[in-house]
Amino acid sequence: MKKSIVIAILFISSWSIAQEKIMSKSAVITFEASVPSFEEVKATNKNVTVVLNSKTGEVASLALMKGFRFKVALMEEHFNENYIESDKYPKALFKGKIENFDAHNLTASPKDFIINGKLELHGKTVVIKAPAKISQTNSGINLVSNFSVNASDFDISIPSVVKNKVSNKINIQLQAVLK
Repeated sequence: MKKSIVIAILFISSWSIAQEKIMSKSAVITFEASVPSFEEVKATNKNVTVVLNSKTGEVASLALMKGFRFKVALMEEHFNENYIESDKYPKALFKGKIENFDAHNLTASPKDFIINGKLELHGKTVVIKAPAKISQTNSGINLVSNFSVNASDFDISIPSVVKNKVSNKINIQLQAVLK
């Protein structure tokens, strides 16, 4: 009998701890490194994992580099082989914390937050401070963030032959519904 009670308590406590973490395996990251007057350099990855600890505001995200899709197949090939070197650096990882996050204060109206963390990409780690809009809906917690990084900060070199066609400044957008 005592064993049953102990097992039930352990089960319930592990369930309540698990409820603190919500996630999405279908978050979307879009990045753009386009330069005016040249072909669009833009890609989207629709299979990004984002995990949020709703109690602490800690957030983590994982994107597989080969998951990014471009309009032009040749761009995708160059991205994976020449720029990001996906075989050597297969993923991008972000770990951070949402400042002053309190899930209980979220409403359907998006509120502004700042996410501080570290982005690991191409073998380099860079400190990121990104604005985010977060809201609570029937679908879950919606998180949208737009920020920029420089390719050069991650030792991603843009060959001189295309330097005028590809921006060093990469604009990134993350959209996630966490459940």
